[in-house]
Amino acid sequence: MIKLNKQVTASFDVDPQYSFTPICPDELPVAGGTEIVPYLNAQAALAVIRVGSKDAHSPQAIWVVNETRPMFSEVVGENVDIAWNQHAVPGTKGFELIEGLPNPADYNFFVWKGIELDMHPYGACYHDLSDTMSTGVIEFLKVQGIENVIVGGLALDYCVKTTALQLKRAGFNVVVNLAACRGIARDTIEQAINEMLAVGIVIEQQVGVLDNLNH
Repeated sequence: MIKLNKQVTASFDVDPQYSFTPICPDELPVAGGTEIVPYLNAQAALAVIRVGSKDAHSPQAIWVVNETRPMFSEVVGENVDIAWNQHAVPGTKGFELIEGLPNPADYNFFVWKGIELDMHPYGACYHDLSDTMSTGVIEFLKVQGIENVIVGGLALDYCVKTTALQLKRAGFNVVVNLAACRGIARDTIEQAINEMLAVGIVIEQQVGVLDNLNH
């Protein structure tokens, strides 16, 4: 297991919302999505700073699936790419963080992303797909003197991967905690892991110690 200095380490919970769990089967459910909570909490115990993010999408977003726009079909726009089921709408169950995680206000820094109707970012560090409009989290971590970031959340092959890559490009040492992630499909999970390894991101099977759980 990798050893990190807690005083310069942050933990990042990427989109651990019910929207990406079987609790919301009509949104974007990821198998085992609700199982990541103890692992996210365990990695946070190794960090001095805990940051998080949520998708926050309008039902009127231009990328939402409809009768003529099926899932994964191309959507034209500078900051959108493909169509997705409606998900993570503020005020719904899918928008909520999974039970057992802190409230957003209890994190040291929190990002809400994808609020604009014509923007659907994946990573939590930038609002746009070209990574030019910062959400502020990179700057916050640097001001706090953070050098290492442990990342977990949903889904591994999309928002977690993109966030980890953004953090790595920003100069942080990045560790992805697989136990604190779940992914959509085996092939895209494998592709994501290989992409992250290729740029020097550390992939750990499990980071942190779980209390009262076998592992």
